[in-house]
Amino acid sequence: MRGFCWDGARKRIQRGCRASGQAALSLARQYRPTAITLDVFLPDILGWTVLNNLKLDPSTRHIPVQMLSIEEERQHGLSHGAFSYLVKPATTEDLEHAFDRIKTYITPHTKRLLVVEDNDIERETIVELLKHDDVEISAAATGAETLRVLRESPFDCCVVDLRLPDMSGFELLETMQSDPGLHDLPIVVFTGKDLTPQEEARLKLVAKSIVLKDVQSPERLFDETALFLHRVVSDLPQPKRDMIERLHGSNEVLRHRKVLVVDDDIRNIFALTTVLENHEMEVVNATNGRQAIEMVERMPDLSVVLMDIMMPEMDGYETMRKIRNNPQFRTLPILALTAKAMKGDREKCLEAGASDYIAKPVNTDQLLSLLRVWLYR
Repeated sequence: MRGFCWDGARKRIQRGCRASGQAALSLARQYRPTAITLDVFLPDILGWTVLNNLKLDPSTRHIPVQMLSIEEERQHGLSHGAFSYLVKPATTEDLEHAFDRIKTYITPHTKRLLVVEDNDIERETIVELLKHDDVEISAAATGAETLRVLRESPFDCCVVDLRLPDMSGFELLETMQSDPGLHDLPIVVFTGKDLTPQEEARLKLVAKSIVLKDVQSPERLFDETALFLHRVVSDLPQPKRDMIERLHGSNEVLRHRKVLVVDDDIRNIFALTTVLENHEMEVVNATNGRQAIEMVERMPDLSVVLMDIMMPEMDGYETMRKIRNNPQFRTLPILALTAKAMKGDREKCLEAGASDYIAKPVNTDQLLSLLRVWLYR
C-alpha cells in the first residue's frame, strides 16, 4: 500500500510527504497512491485546487483523499469528493481512527449503493444506468425502508429522490444526518422538484450533491455516484467512460454560474465578460474593492470572483483579505488577475487569500481551465 501525506505546515519533507501542491499532483499521477492525506493550506496552491484536480483526472479521481482543515470547511470538502475530513488540530486517536477507516475502505470489496425511489420505472432506470460488476445496487421505495436497510448493513453511497410516500426527502435526509452511523454516508439527491433557494440551502447541509432531472441528468448522476463510490474510471465499460468524458469536456460546469469580475479598467471587464458569457456564465462586475466586497456580501449565489490586483484606493490584496475575514467566504473561489508576472506575485496573492493566480494578458484557455477546476462541483 502506498500513500502520500501533503501538509503545507511542515518545515521538512518526510518520506512519502510533500509540501507543494503541484508536486503532490505530479506524484499522484506518477505513482497512483492507494490513499492521500491532504492539507488545505499549502505554500503554492490551496488543497482545494489539488483535490479538484485529482477528481477531474480520470486516472486519480478514484483515490480516497482525506482532507485536513478546520470544522467550518467539512461539508465543502466532502461535497467536493473528499473521502473523509479531519479537523485540526487532530489527536492521536483521531488520526488512528482516520487511518483505520481508510485501511478498511481500500481493502478490496464490492462497493454498495442504495437507490431510494418510489417510482418503479424510475428506480429501474437508475439501477440500469449505474450498474456494473464493481457495484452492488440495492433499492428502497419508502423512507422507513431506507432507514431500516441502511441500519442493517453498510453502504458506500445513497441516491435519494425527494418525493417519497411516507415522509419527505428532507425529513429522511435530516434523520440520516442525526444518526451517528449514517452521518458520513455520501448522499446524492436526484430530483425533478423545483427547489426554492431555501430548500437548496437546506439540502446542502445534509447532501453531498444535488442533481436535477434534466437533459444531462443521467451523465451527472453517473458521474456524481462514481465520484463518491471512488470507481476506477478505466475499469468501467467504454460507453460509461464516454459518458464521464463528455460531461467533463463540456461547458456544463460553467453554465449559469455567477462570476464577479473586479477591475477598474472597463475594457478588461468587457473583454472578460464577452469570453465568460460565450460560455453561458452570468457575469456581474465591480470597478473597485469596496464595491466588490459589498457585492460578495449580498450575492449568496456567487460562484467565483476574478480579482484584479492593481486597483486604486483598495488594491486586490486588501480586498481579498477583507473578503476572507468573513468566515462565510473562506471557501469562495477567488482567482487573482495581475499584469505583473514577477517572482513572488503568486505567493503574495495566495497569502492575501486568492485561491489561485493567473497573469495578464489573460490566456482564455488557461482561464477556462482554471474555472473548470474551481467550479467542478
